[in-house]
Amino acid sequence: MVAEFESDLIRARTCEGMAVAREKGRLRGRSPKLSPAQENHLVELHAAGSHSIAELAELFTIGRATVYRALERATTSRTLPRRP
Repeated sequence: MVAEFESDLIRARTCEGMAVAREKGRLRGRSPKLSPAQENHLVELHAAGSHSIAELAELFTIGRATVYRALERATTSRTLPRRP
């Protein structure tokens, strides 16, 4: 019972601390591996067809999954025409 009470106290303090950090703008997730300029360059190289996914991953020192996510973000960020 005491351990459960202590666990609840820790959880409450953690939530309070995260709320304060969020208000101050200090609570962020993991920083991105590629800057927006690097991501644009990666998309341009892929669109040119001069490099494979594995070569792009090695060139930018990232994983292949990160390359695929960057390409997916590039295709979804384009505005698609709306259907009436």
